[in-house]
Amino acid sequence: MLIGIGSTQEALEAAGARGVEVVGFDDAATAISQIDALLSDGDAVLVKGSNGSGRLAPGRPPSRRFVPDDRHPHLRRGRTRGHPVGDAPAHPLPPRQGVRTVHPPGRPPGTLHQRGTPTMGGLVIIISTVLGYTLANLTQLRTPRASGVLLLFLVVGLGLIGFLDDFEKISKQRSLGLRAWQKIVGQALIGIGFSVAALHFADRNGLTLPPPGSPSPGTRRSTLAFAGSVVGLILFILWANFLITAWSNAVNLTDGLDGLAAGASAMVFGAYTLIGVWQTNQSCNYGHETMVPTTCYQVRDPRDLAMIAAALMGACFGFLWWNASPAKIFMGDTGSLALGGAVAGLSILTRTEFLAVILGGLFLAEVMSDIIQIVSFKSTGRRVFRMAPLHHHFELGGWTEVNVVIRFWIIAGLCVIAGLGLFYAEYLRQLIFG
Repeated sequence: MLIGIGSTQEALEAAGARGVEVVGFDDAATAISQIDALLSDGDAVLVKGSNGSGRLAPGRPPSRRFVPDDRHPHLRRGRTRGHPVGDAPAHPLPPRQGVRTVHPPGRPPGTLHQRGTPTMGGLVIIISTVLGYTLANLTQLRTPRASGVLLLFLVVGLGLIGFLDDFEKISKQRSLGLRAWQKIVGQALIGIGFSVAALHFADRNGLTLPPPGSPSPGTRRSTLAFAGSVVGLILFILWANFLITAWSNAVNLTDGLDGLAAGASAMVFGAYTLIGVWQTNQSCNYGHETMVPTTCYQVRDPRDLAMIAAALMGACFGFLWWNASPAKIFMGDTGSLALGGAVAGLSILTRTEFLAVILGGLFLAEVMSDIIQIVSFKSTGRRVFRMAPLHHHFELGGWTEVNVVIRFWIIAGLCVIAGLGLFYAEYLRQLIFG
């Protein structure tokens, strides 16, 4: 096996044509993080193109051989577990043909030709959403409501974290961006601010975020303040932060192929536009006091939530025009974290947290495939998928990028249809049976 770090596509293809299995990485840090998933015991490896290639050797099983520097793999000098082994017997590379390229997280295999494509395109989505919501309020001569402002705070805040991550990658050239703990701390700070604010701004009816029951699937029917308001506040903050972190990372993982995350997100936001409109028309607080209590929705500012969901859907469709394969621009973490935060915020504010699992079923499948892969490899040393997240598994199985994206869009659409069907079915159940 030849590991090429920062090598040109032509060099990798030339090596692959000679019957050598080639794995290309954009940088040494990515190679270090993913090398375990690519090697088998006894593999002979030539590390080419990195000054820090020796860092790949420490901690590896003795049966794996690493030949440092730009030397032919038949050379007898090797390195095992970071220690010289002297004149060990030579091991030829396995005669496997073809080039396999691995990129940093969020970039699909086989896209070296897309180097130089502009990223941070998520800024366009965020700005378009804010402008759309603002113009919608201006044309109706109304002021933005608290729920709308809170949701935009969440979207912009997570987008800022993604922007800093993208900027770190660009400014430092091949950096992996912010460290994991920096992202988690940033998401936690934004989530705590969102959660606390959501509980402390009542509307004209005295309604804050977590009211009593609602007929929609996924509604929290039991209060989180069962042991007092302080415990309730802490539990709600933990719950909201879990959802915000989970959804933002799920969309981030899905953003690995041209147009995949943007198209799937547009469908989910379309569903939340319909849910917001329906909850507005069936609200318990806006002229529907005579309605049966179990069939109206105790949701604050559903009209504003529908407006923002519609703006997000439109922004995603507009972005998809340029992000479709071959992409002219990537949304980057700026966009994926913001979109994931929007899904989390909409699910919390419309009180459909569990319904969102169905509406965003594609995102759930992507993040679960990553978790399963990591747990399986850490515990058994075996991989369940050829590569995680899930879309890369099918790419390595022979599907083209466009095939994967279109078929995953179909799955996302079916999930949205199923979620909306359950949403309406629950309403009918409450209407008929009470």
